[in-house]
Amino acid sequence: MISKTLTKEFRHFIFSRLFFVLGLRMITTIVIYQVFHLASTYMVGFAGLAEFVPAVIAALFAGHYIDKHNKKNILVWSYAFYTLCGLMLAIISLPYFQFTNSTKLSVILSVVFCTGIIRSFAGPAANSMIAAIVPREELQNAISYNSSTWLISSIGGHAIGGLLIAILGIPGAYFVTAALIFIAGIFALQLLPKPPVNVKANEPMITSIKKGFSFVYHNKNLLGVISLDLFAVLFGGAVAFIPEVASTVLHTGAIGYGFLNAAMDIGSLISVGILVRYPMKQKQGLKMLMAVACFGLCIIIFGLSKVYWLSFMALLVAGLCDAVSVVVRGTILQLFTPDELRGRVASINLIFINSSNELGQFESGVTSRMLGTVPAIIFGGAMSVLVVAGTWIKFPQLKKLEY
Repeated sequence: MISKTLTKEFRHFIFSRLFFVLGLRMITTIVIYQVFHLASTYMVGFAGLAEFVPAVIAALFAGHYIDKHNKKNILVWSYAFYTLCGLMLAIISLPYFQFTNSTKLSVILSVVFCTGIIRSFAGPAANSMIAAIVPREELQNAISYNSSTWLISSIGGHAIGGLLIAILGIPGAYFVTAALIFIAGIFALQLLPKPPVNVKANEPMITSIKKGFSFVYHNKNLLGVISLDLFAVLFGGAVAFIPEVASTVLHTGAIGYGFLNAAMDIGSLISVGILVRYPMKQKQGLKMLMAVACFGLCIIIFGLSKVYWLSFMALLVAGLCDAVSVVVRGTILQLFTPDELRGRVASINLIFINSSNELGQFESGVTSRMLGTVPAIIFGGAMSVLVVAGTWIKFPQLKKLEY
């Protein structure tokens, strides 16, 4: 358990994460749904690319900036700007404004571009704060709480996003997300200042960034884990396909879409709950590789399924498997990263995460157009399995990874 002396601040941190990720996931769910109905799955892929490119570019600077400045202030300002983005999406979607579909798409993609920049600061700033709030001996437990919170809010965001579209319409759903992110900012304001630790004030930015990449490159376990996550989810990500599968294959509405979109996160939450109760004490690397291979097989089943419950279960089990990789990567990241490099390493990790999610969303849109939806999903799942085989050969030490 987290010690009582730290419970209050850690609670503020957890609630700020809860409301922010809830709003963030709701925005993502609504954007995917809206862009699909304004255009196509192909344009959903471009929406992912619009967030990926600025996030990766900005992350290179963000890690350097986070390690040299007060992390609390960065978090608060990030939430404030994200709230404004949510309001902008709500306003552009109001029926009072007779914008053409192409105009709406242009504005949505522009706002998504801005959210990519904001996320490159918000995510690493939050993740690098955990070690400053919680003692090292309680880090692994704190990581599990943080992962559980992220998954709960992610599930809620996906499911509630679809529900709000059905009840309030797209503009109303966006307004709710903006309010939730604003609440996250209120909780973030309650955190204690988190000034930089052991950072050279006059160190050139390029040198600072190189130190982060050098640390990750020479830590083969960390490099192997995040590389595995990058390529497995890059090819096996099914998020961009869900609106089309829900509409044209499974013939379900906005609520069914919302729960289908949340299926992987539900599975991940179940998995994290099991891992909190029964943590992996040995052969974590081998279990992670097996779990990612299972993830790929589940994506193949999702592509072949024509029945809602089977599609839902395939994504749920995929989430169960994906959580194993998330927990292993998060634990290694927190336990073995020096305090003075936490911002930069967290930003590099964000680049890999965004690459696997947002770039994977773009890859899904492109392969869908080239191959068709079902073949594209099956191709992605098969590639995820092949990635595990490649990782087994390229990073043989992962099979023996234990902590």
